[in-house]
Amino acid sequence: MKIKAAVLDGMGAESPYARSKPLRIAEVQLDPPGRGEVLVRIAAAGLCHSDLSVINGDRPRPMPMALGHEAAGIVEEVGEDVTDLAPGDHVVMVFMPSCGHCLPCAEGRPALCEPGAAANGAGTLLSGQRRLHCDGAPVHHHLGCSAFAEYAVVSRRSLVKVPSELPLDEAALFGCAVLTGVGAVVNTGRLQPGESAAVIGLGGVGLASVLGAVASGARQVVAIDLSDEKLGLARQLGATDTVNARDADATEQVKALTGGGVDFAFEMAGSVRALELAYKITRRGGTTVTAGLPPPTATLPLPVVQLVAEERTVKGSYIGTCVPTRDIPRYVALYRAGKLPVDRLMSGKLRLEEINEGFDRLHEGRAVRQVIEFAR
Repeated sequence: MKIKAAVLDGMGAESPYARSKPLRIAEVQLDPPGRGEVLVRIAAAGLCHSDLSVINGDRPRPMPMALGHEAAGIVEEVGEDVTDLAPGDHVVMVFMPSCGHCLPCAEGRPALCEPGAAANGAGTLLSGQRRLHCDGAPVHHHLGCSAFAEYAVVSRRSLVKVPSELPLDEAALFGCAVLTGVGAVVNTGRLQPGESAAVIGLGGVGLASVLGAVASGARQVVAIDLSDEKLGLARQLGATDTVNARDADATEQVKALTGGGVDFAFEMAGSVRALELAYKITRRGGTTVTAGLPPPTATLPLPVVQLVAEERTVKGSYIGTCVPTRDIPRYVALYRAGKLPVDRLMSGKLRLEEINEGFDRLHEGRAVRQVIEFAR
């Protein structure tokens, strides 16, 4: 079938993207779903820094590639051997498919699936196939989803069914921002009621971490960002304190507010400077968690003696150390109970044709989560 999709032909375009237009809206050929695959009609797809990092070249990927990985839609057709989904089901996409058989999957850590990671790096579906073509040449899949499109064929293992009562524009956020941000607090950090937390970087993922810390019963949540507007939103979402990272004494401010540092510092900005700040504001015996994705060449110098003598922990968190089939239903239930107001992260809705302008707003820090809506 012929569909419209946002295709990136090459990385490293200069901003403003409204002028350079790195993403072109192209008519591409989408093959039918193969064995273990599903055709999904996309209803909504969020603009995320993981997409932006491919556009600017921070996360190299094979080109050309149809971008988009945070999305929700409706099942249109199922391929052979797919027996637990049917046309009409509402689904959220997960950007790391899990094979269920490799060592990480067997250990209950599907976010680290080895075949899934290999497929994502190669720009294929979990099967190793590409179902997108343009002008007779294959187009790569972004993280097994390629959701900036009217339709997508994805692995069954990239989908989680959600209640049909959940608005699909809100459902889209659960596949990345919520899964990553809340999961970093709940699964990676395992923050307990009464402990303290700081979140550095208040994009969609960072603000979801704020929501997760509040829902987990943190006694104190310090939100840190460069934007006063985002700091204000963090307070509305339950942060007890805010600090602007531009302040020369930001570290001292946090330590003064928290009596020497926080139990958990969550870095969500994707920069080494933010991670250094997170480490500095973590108390003795505390844990620093990073879910940001800086360029692959970025490194972090650590004072090893402090790491040892203060029994510090530094942990990475990928997709919130999630088990998607367990966590997405839990987070949706919390949202529907009013305990995880994910809808507050929404900062605008776009048409597919406005996608480059949307990425300008994301790049400039003027948006939290913009969502592309497709006609239904």
